[in-house]
Amino acid sequence: MEQMSPRLRAFLSEPIGEKDVAWVDGISRELAINLVTKGFNKAYILLGQFLLMHKNEAEFQKWLICCCGATECEAQESSKCLKEWCTCFL
Repeated sequence: MEQMSPRLRAFLSEPIGEKDVAWVDGISRELAINLVTKGFNKAYILLGQFLLMHKNEAEFQKWLICCCGATECEAQESSKCLKEWCTCFL
């Protein structure tokens, strides 16, 4: 099993609730600002986008990169984070 980053472990330790989007593993400060300006200010809203894409990591990553200015690494880490959260809580 892969090692989890402390940030990913913290995110997966409890339900999303009202956490800001910056709590999602892989979301940098700059990307968080971009997401907030597009209306994705809460982690649950970003999770909703992931679910609308049928938990398709490749599609979600492409959307993050193209529409929100994420790097490839940020897109991969954040999609992994949301996928893992879904596995734990859905």
